Amino acid sequence: MSKILIVEDEIAIAELEKDYLELSGFQVAIEETGDKGLEKALSEDFDLVILDLMLPGMDGFEVCKKIREEKDIPILMVSAKKDDIDKIRGLGLGADDYMTKPFSPSELVARVKAHMSRYERLVSSQHKNNDLVEIRGIRIDKTARRVYVDGIEKNFTTKEFDLLTFLAENPNHVYTKEELFREIWDMDSVGDIATVTVHIKKIREKIESDTAKPQYIETIWGVGYRFKV
Repeated sequence: MSKILIVEDEIAIAELEKDYLELSGFQVAIEETGDKGLEKALSEDFDLVILDLMLPGMDGFEVCKKIREEKDIPILMVSAKKDDIDKIRGLGLGADDYMTKPFSPSELVARVKAHMSRYERLVSSQHKNNDLVEIRGIRIDKTARRVYVDGIEKNFTTKEFDLLTFLAENPNHVYTKEELFREIWDMDSVGDIATVTVHIKKIREKIESDTAKPQYIETIWGVGYRFKV
């Protein structure tokens, strides 16, 4: 049974989320502060973390950053704050998704299932023979989930790796942000365009020698992105 950690200081919300997730077959634990949430996330084996942004003790940004330094599990950040800057910051620190309160419990369950499904496929793929993608100095080891640029290894979050790999495996094809969101996040892109934009920016910082003049991932203005070969 997959284990989920909810780090949420509003206990009524946490309990409601827990009830819906348990009805969907998940095992759920709750922590009410950032400090205890971080300690539990690092000391136990969870398959996904639902992380509130505004927490006592340590805010969600810091908790997300420290979890991501140690583990590659999906992190779903939630907050009542609707500002794009908060979403961009959270995604930039390694969160896989960002939901703005209020949201329906069924939407939360749907997103959790989508992230869990993709993560389980990634874990199972590690048992296959190494599958490599190599393009102009970039070497993507799909099995080991490692990326090398001119022989130097670069660290990628789960979604950054997925997005780079998808674009590199489909070179010269222009994808809209909506198409990329559906492909990588397994869900509709309504209200989540910033997610793709932030991840493209982070990828470019790791693979491009000059992010102002990208040689790999091009922006096709008014349309989307393509990986150039």
